[in-house]
Amino acid sequence: MLRRLFNRGFDRVERLLDGAFGPAWNPLAHLGSLGWLLFWVVAGTGLYLFIFFDTGVHAAYESVQWLSEDHWYHAGVARSFHRYASDLMVLVMLIHILREWAMDRLRGRRWFSWVTGVPVLWFVYISGITGYWLVWDTLAQYVATVSTELLDALPFFSEPIARNFLSPETLNSRFFTLMVFLHIAIPLMLLLMMWIHIQRITDARTNPPRGLGIMTLLALLAVALVMPAVSQGPADLATVPQRVGVDWFILSLYPVIESVPPGVIWTGALVITFLMIGLPWLPPRREAPAAVVTLDHCNGCARCVADCPYAAITLVARSDGAPFTHEVVVNEDRCVSCGICMGSCPSSTPFRRSEELTTGIDLPSRPLSQLRLEVIEAARSLTGEGRVLTLACQHGSAGAEGPGRVVLPCVAMAPPSLIDYIISRGLADGVAIAGCSERECFNRYGQEWTEQRFARQRDPYLRERVPRERLLLLWHGTSEARRTLREIASFGARLAAMPAYGKVRPITETRAPDRAGAPEAGT
Repeated sequence: MLRRLFNRGFDRVERLLDGAFGPAWNPLAHLGSLGWLLFWVVAGTGLYLFIFFDTGVHAAYESVQWLSEDHWYHAGVARSFHRYASDLMVLVMLIHILREWAMDRLRGRRWFSWVTGVPVLWFVYISGITGYWLVWDTLAQYVATVSTELLDALPFFSEPIARNFLSPETLNSRFFTLMVFLHIAIPLMLLLMMWIHIQRITDARTNPPRGLGIMTLLALLAVALVMPAVSQGPADLATVPQRVGVDWFILSLYPVIESVPPGVIWTGALVITFLMIGLPWLPPRREAPAAVVTLDHCNGCARCVADCPYAAITLVARSDGAPFTHEVVVNEDRCVSCGICMGSCPSSTPFRRSEELTTGIDLPSRPLSQLRLEVIEAARSLTGEGRVLTLACQHGSAGAEGPGRVVLPCVAMAPPSLIDYIISRGLADGVAIAGCSERECFNRYGQEWTEQRFARQRDPYLRERVPRERLLLLWHGTSEARRTLREIASFGARLAAMPAYGKVRPITETRAPDRAGAPEAGT
């Protein structure tokens, strides 16, 4: 229930942003790629600032002041870019985590990206914290003192680290050299984890749309010029800072760390970390069986390989002696049973009657033979004029069961020949494809592949004989159910005013097979 509320809340906010940015540039639909952009901004500006930075105890603060004041027009702007891009990266990352949880894109076979994202979260925070130490102002002194006292509670260090900050005499320049090393090494480890994070995603988007990227950079530049990042007073280990300004994006927990025993902080950090890692299995999802390949109907054309959003299908050498060079293999650990591969297979045609309806690649829990019967049964519930049969994505606005509606894991699961079958056989006067929101498909490419297939830009094509005026494409979010119903009703009214199309043929199928994929009754 809580996840559903957050899901609908995100959808409503994203609809507002659609109006401001357009669906293609909606920032909430590109949080992951924005995170990558901000990482490169932080890394690039950090390397530039290192040119002007001095690692001496007293020189560190003076060099930062020099670049911020005497060279504000380039190094100072770079410092502000570095600071605000870091803050925005934290914000983008936290919203991305919450949104993925709300959309339930972490459980089942999608666990890998979520689990590998947890170390990314820690590395981002640690990188930001070590960066504040290098400025060596009163805020840096406060961060260093609180951090080292927390680290000293661990049994890993032979000598307390915090004693380096007891007096000016105990701190030397070698410590700043170590901090510079850490501030470079930790982002490199962060980059490695970010790369691992996207390994199970086909054609992972690491660059936002160009327009959105330019708008983000211009916004950062405006903030950098209007509110330049400045240092607080120089650090003085002979005194205790009485008042410091805290960066609430990166250092928001420091007041809590300061006032709570270290053991409680470390216990809480471990509990939260293991809880986040375990979320994909709390509770575990009942996974549908992975797609299966029937070599008798597979010629190794590789369309399913190209269309799979999760890199779950690969092309290998032929193994059955058939006169083809390749066949496809499904990696069960990566397959999420979205059915997009079934919709891409040229053998997925419901018109076949001479033999059992079997495709080159199919879902055992929802084979094409069953889908055909579900469509026929849904057509039986349609009455009157302007009959509309809806093929709906379970993650979109029409994802609930209803008369004249067949709910699919993804609308791209339906091969274009199924639309031809529905209309040419007179099962309905028109077909509505009700997918996810226009800004982002739950299965990444379902919307794009569907549109390209129907526009005859991607195999398998929708046949030219199918009248396009009898086909309605809807891309609506979960909070737009009423809008979807209105548009389907309006579509039905338009169909009712058209001449009849297609010949209604006798239907001899009597029932749909169970989810295990029992054989069809035949036509």
